[in-house]
Amino acid sequence: MQYEPYYLETTYEKSATEEAVRKRAAGGFQRSTYDSERREYDLPVIAPAASLPMKEEAYYGTKGSYPDYGYIRPDREFNTEGYDRIYENAFLEARENPLSTFSIDVDTASYSNVRRFLNNSQLPPADAVRIEEMLNYFTYTYPQPKGRDPFSITTEVGPCPWNSSHNLVMVGLQGKELDNKTLVPSNLVFLIDVSGSMDDPQKLPLLKSAFRMMVNQLRHEERIAIVTYAGSAGLVLDSTPGYDKQRILDALERLQAGGSTAGGEGIKLAYEVAKRNFIPNGNNRVILATDGDFNVGVSSDAELVRLIEEKRNEGVFLSVLGFGTGNYKDSKMEKLADKGNGNYHYIDNLREAEKVLVKELGSLLFAIAKDVKIQVEFNPTQVKAYRLLGYENRIMAKEDFNDDTKDAGELGAGHTVTALYEIVPANSREEVSSNVDPLKYQQPVAIKPSGDLMTIKLRYKEPKGFTSQLITETISRAEMQDLYYSKRVPSENFRFASAVAEFGLLLRNSQYRGNASYDHVIAQANQARGSDPWGYRAEFIGLVEKARSLNPIPYPAPGPYYRE
Repeated sequence: MQYEPYYLETTYEKSATEEAVRKRAAGGFQRSTYDSERREYDLPVIAPAASLPMKEEAYYGTKGSYPDYGYIRPDREFNTEGYDRIYENAFLEARENPLSTFSIDVDTASYSNVRRFLNNSQLPPADAVRIEEMLNYFTYTYPQPKGRDPFSITTEVGPCPWNSSHNLVMVGLQGKELDNKTLVPSNLVFLIDVSGSMDDPQKLPLLKSAFRMMVNQLRHEERIAIVTYAGSAGLVLDSTPGYDKQRILDALERLQAGGSTAGGEGIKLAYEVAKRNFIPNGNNRVILATDGDFNVGVSSDAELVRLIEEKRNEGVFLSVLGFGTGNYKDSKMEKLADKGNGNYHYIDNLREAEKVLVKELGSLLFAIAKDVKIQVEFNPTQVKAYRLLGYENRIMAKEDFNDDTKDAGELGAGHTVTALYEIVPANSREEVSSNVDPLKYQQPVAIKPSGDLMTIKLRYKEPKGFTSQLITETISRAEMQDLYYSKRVPSENFRFASAVAEFGLLLRNSQYRGNASYDHVIAQANQARGSDPWGYRAEFIGLVEKARSLNPIPYPAPGPYYRE
């Protein structure tokens, strides 16, 4: 039986050396103790401090991360994967905090990374689970937009599956589909990590196979350049037209891994190549493929972010594809894609490569809107409190919504974006404390009577624009009452999205999981699976079953179950 390295945030033994580690491990596996309250292991530290993750990027674990509960295999490389700590959104009182503002997120990396853990018979670290990326891995049957706006808005209200006294509000965006006649020409630079850390079957060989799939989809209007970086950065292929596929494929085939990782220098060169071949009114983009382990040259997050923000403002966007395990730097790559007006995906197998780089290539490459922000105003006469599920690192100040200088997410052609709010009805007896002292110099303001539940506002810019456009939608209390009085079954979209969110709450062991259970997720996802032409929803159900087997902790019976 194989076990992967596993660490918890703890006090590291900084005096340990690799030789000491080997001696300590030579006698066999190291056993941990299990904390049933925190559902975590208190593992003995057997690695030198230099090989452990930084404290703010600690590798968290949960029960079931190992089939035999808490062993470390001493002959495996130590795990230095990095994940930013996620502090879950709390319930906010609508009277004191009526506005909720956030940037959209079309990344899907968290879902495929979670799948990688589960397929390796491990539960993922809690901070690897970003609920919004799990939701947006799947497409939903929202209507295509009509008129001038590049996306449609769909809303729905229903009972909250894991807390029967709460409601759930779904907000869905559907990006406009583009055909080949309306696609602009592209200037693409593949920025490929060929450092020594990429010398693994799930890294550079998988990366090359993935890019071969993409190259075979290119139109004549596309131009491709390839920049690599290891100990230094280099131009492997200058900008080449898409019809010369064999030349591009030959350049990919010659790539070999070796050396340290001058990621910052590679990014600089890639942007220089992109700028040199810039297509006005075209799609100019760098596609970075890496495990994220930069260690030479410009490598700090702050320096890289400044560079990427500067180039973004010049019209060159950045998309990020993550590969590999062990030293995978999820936190760094998510930041880079976020600041580069791009998207972030994790490629764990060829099937995922086909999904991202073949089936959904248009949404990866072609932006139909940028700086897309959502602001929701809740009516305190109808809503006591609310909580946004996920999007923790996309939260914006309420003042940022109308500020066109503030960056937000990009929406690609055909993309869907889904967000869920859990709300506490105004007539609920549930106590929701704001934990804020009463104001000394102000009295509570009067509330305007209204039958609205909430108002949703969206701002977006055209891909080459600088001034945002505003869209507004209102959800009335009557819509929620109609659901209960008519006993209408929520839509397939609503049921499947809520099942994915419920799964995320379980994987995070969220304090807000209520009566969530794996059995309920499986039942709801099965009922809402729909046509599922590519089998992604069926695969999701299989992953939930794996998680249930790894984490067989009983939960209270959930509700409600929906029946057609």
